[in-house]
Amino acid sequence: MNTIASPKTPLSVPHPDQLDERSRRARTEPMSVLALGDGLYEVETEETTYLVDVAAGRCSCPDHIFRGARCKHVRRVAIEITEGLAPPPGKLAVECADCAERVFVDEDDGGPVYCDRHTLSPGDLARDRETDARVTVVAVSDRRADATAVPATGEPVADYGTNSGYDGDVPVVAAVYPHATVQRNGPVPRDLQIYLFPRTRLTRVE
Repeated sequence: MNTIASPKTPLSVPHPDQLDERSRRARTEPMSVLALGDGLYEVETEETTYLVDVAAGRCSCPDHIFRGARCKHVRRVAIEITEGLAPPPGKLAVECADCAERVFVDEDDGGPVYCDRHTLSPGDLARDRETDARVTVVAVSDRRADATAVPATGEPVADYGTNSGYDGDVPVVAAVYPHATVQRNGPVPRDLQIYLFPRTRLTRVE
């Protein structure tokens, strides 16, 4: 399961009157920044779209190509990375699988991603999307649902009955249900029946 802290709170910024012309335009003109991976960013302006290589400080705009300037597009990417609005090189911005909040993850991460508020840990209360019942998480595994067997039947968790409609390439979560008291990171009582779920079948309850 992929989890990562949410983008940081934007920093305080200087007043536009304190900036040089390119920095002022970089901060105030309408632009959107999209991380493409490998340190490349697409910067869309009102007129056209440019490609920025942030590590090399290069841009495909005329200001950089013909004047060799550190253009407003390179500066805008740097500003958004610094303020946590765009992912730094090596990261991509994706949506939390439970709430669609943007989080930054490594470029080579796969599977669903969860924000801080929706990461599951032992002791957390979750909702079973299939039955709408409450469950208590007792363990979270890195093993995939399509490669982990249900002890009672030997079939993969992903193929088991009501799990078949959920992703198989996601981690397995062990939970007890109905809801019971389980201490975070504490021992699991022996008399509880433990069920295995694909991670995407459960959603955390605040």
